[in-house]
Amino acid sequence: MLPVVSFVGRSNVGKTTFLEKVVAGLKQRGYKLAVIKHDVHGFDIDQPGKDSWRFLKAGGDVVVLSSPDKMAMVSRPEQELTLEQLTALMMDGVDIIITEGYKGEHWPKIEVYRADVSDKILSPQNELIALVSDRRFDIDVPQFDFEDVDGVVQLIETEFLSQPSAEDIHLSVNGHDIRLKSFVKDAFIKTIAGMVSTLHGTQDAREIRLTIRLP
Repeated sequence: MLPVVSFVGRSNVGKTTFLEKVVAGLKQRGYKLAVIKHDVHGFDIDQPGKDSWRFLKAGGDVVVLSSPDKMAMVSRPEQELTLEQLTALMMDGVDIIITEGYKGEHWPKIEVYRADVSDKILSPQNELIALVSDRRFDIDVPQFDFEDVDGVVQLIETEFLSQPSAEDIHLSVNGHDIRLKSFVKDAFIKTIAGMVSTLHGTQDAREIRLTIRLP
């Protein structure tokens, strides 16, 4: 599963401006990114009279515009897609998905905060991986000022993009990434790898993928 990091915060705190710099910083380091903007008020990218507008108005449920240097797809889902469903559409060709918004979904979050906009943090601390703020909070997460874009880029690279140098494990439950402490990782790896090693044809295993569906 691709790593997903959501930048959240109240309106007018500068999320888009800061996120734009983070995207540029990650791109400079050679990563391929998908960026999802969540707009609760709706949006319209079609100009009345343009071909895509005409096709949608005529009843098309999905309209794709394609050219040598870009592609766009407009669809009419029966209900709003979840972030998990959107990530499934973007698996190919990118290293990480960065979102602006989705504060109600349970993905790792970096909150952008300004003291003159709000007096409290929006994100649950168990989902918050960093805070970009003009004041300090007494919480156990990395905190950055608005000028420290490189610090946030480095955090994302270290936490989500660096290749593991030793054994590692990823756990996802109902589509949500679960962060594991080192001793829990070790227990999972030793238990699962030990069981798999007893099966025929697994002697040279380098990666194990296991999906369990519960009733």
